[in-house]
Amino acid sequence: MNGLDLDSARKVLDSQPFSRLLGARIAAFGGGQAVLEVVARDDLRQQNGFLHGGVIAYAADNAITFAAGSALGPAVLTGGFSVQYVRPATGRALVARAAVVHSGRRQAVVRCDLFTVGADGDETLCAVAQGTVLSAQS
Repeated sequence: MNGLDLDSARKVLDSQPFSRLLGARIAAFGGGQAVLEVVARDDLRQQNGFLHGGVIAYAADNAITFAAGSALGPAVLTGGFSVQYVRPATGRALVARAAVVHSGRRQAVVRCDLFTVGADGDETLCAVAQGTVLSAQS
């Protein structure tokens, strides 16, 4: 894991003002995987009551980058990512589960499945994302 652990990943996330604003937290980290969670507050929803697509994209981007960071090291940058929205995001929370699909020395390709969590605890897939993350170290 290149010297990274769950506690250090949480400190990195907490150092991001936007992540603090959204109330994001890292639930799992390591071995090419990361799980990011966001409570679905009313101020994060769009006009129809669904979790805003920008919040979903944020969760995908950060989960993808943290998963890659556990494989490439802490100095990483998103090279690009895409999100496919499967259904409107309803529920009390958003969970983004990312896993490295392929990793080289300087870049990783990562897949992320995003789920909403209902009041009963059931998860429903709301989006799928894939991204490329680059090592910022030379």
